[in-house]
Amino acid sequence: MDLLKFFTAGSVDDGKSTLIGRLLYDSESILADQLEALQRSNRKNDDGTIDLAILTDGLKAEREQGITIDVAYKYFQTEKRKFIIADTPGHIQYTRNMVTGASNSNLAIILVDARKGVVEQTMRHSFIVSLLELKHVVVCINKMDMVNFDQTVFDQIRSAYSAIASQLNLHDVTYIPVSALKGDNVVNKSMNMNWFQGKSLLDHLESVSLTEDINLDQARMPVQWVVRPQTDELHDYRGYAGRVLSGTFKVNDRVVIMPSGSRSVISKIETFENEIENANTGMSATIHLMDNVDVSRGDLIVGEKNLPKNSNLIEADLCWMDSQPLDIGLTYLIQHNSKVSKCRIQEILYQVNINTLEKLSPHVFNLNEIGRVVLKTAGNLTFDLYQENKSNGGAILIDSRTNLTVAALMFRAVAD
Repeated sequence: MDLLKFFTAGSVDDGKSTLIGRLLYDSESILADQLEALQRSNRKNDDGTIDLAILTDGLKAEREQGITIDVAYKYFQTEKRKFIIADTPGHIQYTRNMVTGASNSNLAIILVDARKGVVEQTMRHSFIVSLLELKHVVVCINKMDMVNFDQTVFDQIRSAYSAIASQLNLHDVTYIPVSALKGDNVVNKSMNMNWFQGKSLLDHLESVSLTEDINLDQARMPVQWVVRPQTDELHDYRGYAGRVLSGTFKVNDRVVIMPSGSRSVISKIETFENEIENANTGMSATIHLMDNVDVSRGDLIVGEKNLPKNSNLIEADLCWMDSQPLDIGLTYLIQHNSKVSKCRIQEILYQVNINTLEKLSPHVFNLNEIGRVVLKTAGNLTFDLYQENKSNGGAILIDSRTNLTVAALMFRAVAD
């Protein structure tokens, strides 16, 4: 059974938490103690029904204000698929939280209030979806019950959002009219919108294909640990343990060790349980090589074809996540997979107004700001372009003084 990871985004009061609560409630994915606590809750809707947003509003401030602040993760499964939901905040001051929740997702659900239509925040959320290269988007036009389930309203919003999708080069965009409060088209098809011939939200989530999301062409495995037991029984044992980011490694495959460029051939592949012939994307494995080449933690084992980039000058999109502004004179740490290197921001190319997509003249990055920079690392970094291979195309920036993450990075090009 495969896994779909998705996140929700929308403007304030668009109904993100209610939608997820309805999805869990109507699909009978709530544990007995959660259901009991839900029924005891004093938080009700105007019509007296239970406020399902309680299921995801975990922080006290969220319950008091009726908004999403932190990223709330929920897990459930149906007979067809497993799911991880990230309920992300819509407020601009929590952009970093949204980027965090979206970065590991396969699909984005963007909510639009049927009464308000496409608004400025819709553009911001869609830009982040585009920035993070999500391949699947569902536009849930919510609160259809408040516009009398009018098809004309749905058609107008779909037309307006299509222009945004085209501008941002979003693909596989699906539009579903829903009422999270009433349950229309969330799990069950709506009797109030017979004019809509598409699937309910859950039906779509169960059936969306993830086959094309997997990068099969670029075999990549960062070395997390060099396994050398040095016991009498395993005196000559030398293996390189890690998780396969993309592609497939097979016994007898020719591989390259980056950044050194050393070459060898895979002699054996092991998992915790047994010896295998293939290590596929997402698998944790230990690779053995025929040659006694120098391999260290942080190195990247790659397939002989489709080699990654190898440079110390990188052009990258940056989302600043720290309350302290970027200091262009400071030496930061960059963590790319299992490798940590020193780096500096050599140049700020531009910043982006994420509500209008206008490129702004560069200045110091503050909390939640997004733009493009040129990084210079202490040594060569081995990476892919984010738009080609997300699993090996991103990194985090760390403040060397506090060891706290201050930015998310998406590699876009080798800088001149």
